[in-house]
Amino acid sequence: QVQLVESGGGLVQAGDSLRLSCAASGRTFSGYASGWFRQAPGKEREFVAAISWIADIRYYADSVKGRFTISRDNAKNTLYLQMNSLKPEDTAVYYCAARWEGSTAASYSYSRRISNYDYWGQGTQVTVSS
Repeated sequence: QVQLVESGGGLVQAGDSLRLSCAASGRTFSGYASGWFRQAPGKEREFVAAISWIADIRYYADSVKGRFTISRDNAKNTLYLQMNSLKPEDTAVYYCAARWEGSTAASYSYSRRISNYDYWGQGTQVTVSS
């Protein structure tokens, strides 16, 4: 069982930066691929970024590519999402998630599917004002 706790959200202005953190407890991230998702008011939860455990592979949604960076500190058992050049449309609750990866890194289409993730954090609010 993996417990995930996000932090780092807040209220910022357009163009600012934020770094979200997701701390894992119970078990380490070892063997687990992980990702970030977000849900804006009145909208469905959507994929933001994912990172493989077994390979140096990162995936991003087109809407955040070039602005957001997903990374992981294995020693600290923590997942990060560095968000730069924030836009009002980035306003949402951000969730981290994890899934057992096995021996093969997954494709982009598999990594962005919400139903493939077994463990979720409670979310952290990010609000970007114009």
